[in-house]
Amino acid sequence: MRYFVSGEQQRKLLLNALVLMFLAYMLLQCVSNALMYFHRMDLTFDSVVTYYNGNEEQFIPAKSYDGMLEVLHFHLFSMGMLAVTLTHLMLMTDFSVRLKIWLSSLTYFSAIAEELAGWLVRFVHPQFAYFKIVTFITLELSLLALIITVSLSLIKARINMKKTA
Repeated sequence: MRYFVSGEQQRKLLLNALVLMFLAYMLLQCVSNALMYFHRMDLTFDSVVTYYNGNEEQFIPAKSYDGMLEVLHFHLFSMGMLAVTLTHLMLMTDFSVRLKIWLSSLTYFSAIAEELAGWLVRFVHPQFAYFKIVTFITLELSLLALIITVSLSLIKARINMKKTA
């Protein structure tokens, strides 16, 4: 990360390319996350409630505590690592401090809220299905915004380097 702060990104084409490849990989992660979500449910109240609380007429069982705990355990770690990596890269860009704080906060809040929303639907009240939908969309958009801001910064650095060369 030092290369962002010190301006070494101007001289480090390989590192720049590696970070861009990582960002492309993270974009694929966002796409696969969306595909998994839409494979299981959609952006409607009923589909979210059915996914978590089941449906006897359709022979869909409710999500179990154990199953949800297993997913939560893995997701808290992996989403935390994803969020810290992307926000750390974004913090090293030339974008405004206000944007950095806003986007970092939004990413962490939406990641945590999105993980907890399913628990709220399953064990508190089905009306939290709307919260699940909003947090899913917010998380996907905030991750996409992080990927775009860091990518734009790196592309801008490459263009500037070519101009000065």
